[in-house]
Amino acid sequence: MGVAVSCPRCGGPVRPPDLMHSEWRCDEDGGVLPLHIAQHIGPEIVESAKARLAAAAHRVGDRRPMPMWCPWPLPTGWTVTGVGWVGDERSGVRATAVACSGPGPVEHGPADCVIIAEEPGIGLGTRFAGIPGTDPGPFFDGDIAKTVAHAKVRAAGWPTPLWMAKSPEDRCAYVGEAMGVWLYVVTWPAAAGYLLEEGLDLHDLAEDVPTHLIYGAPSPYLHGKA
Repeated sequence: MGVAVSCPRCGGPVRPPDLMHSEWRCDEDGGVLPLHIAQHIGPEIVESAKARLAAAAHRVGDRRPMPMWCPWPLPTGWTVTGVGWVGDERSGVRATAVACSGPGPVEHGPADCVIIAEEPGIGLGTRFAGIPGTDPGPFFDGDIAKTVAHAKVRAAGWPTPLWMAKSPEDRCAYVGEAMGVWLYVVTWPAAAGYLLEEGLDLHDLAEDVPTHLIYGAPSPYLHGKA
């Protein structure tokens, strides 16, 4: 499986550990865990990513693999267009990303979505959401302790509230928590956020890969546009 490696926070190049440094390094962000993006997509790629998550969890003693969320069933006309993960041999996998593409739910034309699960401090979700830093808290559109959730999904069958983040105008970003880690759902264009009005069910590909998933051309956003 061909894999591109980059910084999860800025998308720039990273250097692996060497005799002088024990961590991966980015010129912009310093010490980071590497982001791995599969260069192609298909059933064998997703199965390979699933196996990597399971092996990484076993290696570092995690109780279960990091979830890898995918809408299932897929919205009408949508396809899976990419997968990625953050981590290395020592850390295990600390974040995942799944990209999907399809017809916009409101506007005519194509739409894209990236769904991210990550532990605090990774910075992959905030990068795709278009907000600085690694913590989405300061950028929620309202105090989540006092604000009714702006959207809801079902993650592995569990109702999961999401709150809108203050993201750039070209996208829409919702953030919540599922299985003890951050859950980001980011769409392009912003109007594609109405996809969540359809009541998305998120399936964990780390547990099982549906045999009827449909795959499309690699996501431009997962591969560097965002």
